[in-house]
Amino acid sequence: MITTVSSSAYLLDICSALLRRLLESNTRAEVQATIQGLQKCGYEGVILEYALEVLKGEAGDEKVDIEKWRKGMLDTISMANTGDFVGLKWSGLGSSALSLLQQNKPPSRAMDTVMREVCSAAAEKGISLLPAAEETATLDGFYSWTLPLQRDYNTSPESRPVVFCTYQAYLRSTPATLAKHLWIAQREGFTFGIKLVRGAYLSSEHRHLLQPGIEATHAAYDSITSSLLKRQYELGGALQPLHGGDSKAWPNLAVVLATHNAVSVRKAQALRAQQVSQKEPLVPLAYAQLQGMADEVSCEILSARNPIPQQHTQPEEHAGQVVDMEKTAIDVPKTYKCTTWGTTSECLNYLLRRAAENKDAATRTKESRVAMAQEIRRRINAAFGLA
Repeated sequence: MITTVSSSAYLLDICSALLRRLLESNTRAEVQATIQGLQKCGYEGVILEYALEVLKGEAGDEKVDIEKWRKGMLDTISMANTGDFVGLKWSGLGSSALSLLQQNKPPSRAMDTVMREVCSAAAEKGISLLPAAEETATLDGFYSWTLPLQRDYNTSPESRPVVFCTYQAYLRSTPATLAKHLWIAQREGFTFGIKLVRGAYLSSEHRHLLQPGIEATHAAYDSITSSLLKRQYELGGALQPLHGGDSKAWPNLAVVLATHNAVSVRKAQALRAQQVSQKEPLVPLAYAQLQGMADEVSCEILSARNPIPQQHTQPEEHAGQVVDMEKTAIDVPKTYKCTTWGTTSECLNYLLRRAAENKDAATRTKESRVAMAQEIRRRINAAFGLA
């Protein structure tokens, strides 16, 4: 069958043309079209991530690996728009970088140079970087690489941080680590960018390092979120001040809640609505979900962007911005979709890694299936004028 099909000149021309188009595709134009499409849906912007992955045990050439990462990151920044985020992994710098992270050793001089080149390019364009935390074997190294960059680049309290740091709620150690870093940021006077996730390495982590179960992880995530948005330590909450630290001293913050959990989003939104009604200052906040996952959660956030009429008619000022209370009863949320680009091989490796990391989450898609079914029924009804 294969030789019969492949001997067809007509089919061979079609296949060759298809392969040629894949190889010669205008990546930049396609990425920007995807970004524009998401913005038309109402998303504030994107988290654009270069798909380069470095797997354990891979050999590499440090100089070649660093240059590949450098070019990919600078290309990513050039394709993103001002106000977007760029996702990255320090381990993407190559097997040598992965080894240094695992040993909690500083980056090599060449690595540090290109890391700072990428940070400077992001700062110049008004883009924030979201370095991703990985397994606990590299976590100490991850923090020791990221905090100095926050210290050097997050110097303007009026601007969004250039460099964020990721914290995983499913780790028992996260509240203590976060409290320590909050204290460092407050003491040294830099704006602290925080990306909060639940965590994606259940299958490879030692059980004793993790919260006892999913409900405990949910509780930790929501409790940490509440403390960050209020900028206060709560009695009995997961996040407590560093021993001997001032419980009322907080740095400037910016928070990204990267979550596919609708309950966590609703809790955060309810808290923000309460803060607006009480005219409290607001911590800069963004929500993030992966493209193609939890779209019902993303769309719920988008629907909250629609202004709700109120009786107030006078504009009032909140967190340095004038808000028309006649049109806005709640905080207008900002949500971003994380979308990934790269070669076909890089993207397939990226998807395989995400599939392995999210195996547990992939089995819990009932809410997404129900939401999709409801939307299909709504569209069918609308086609017949019944919606």
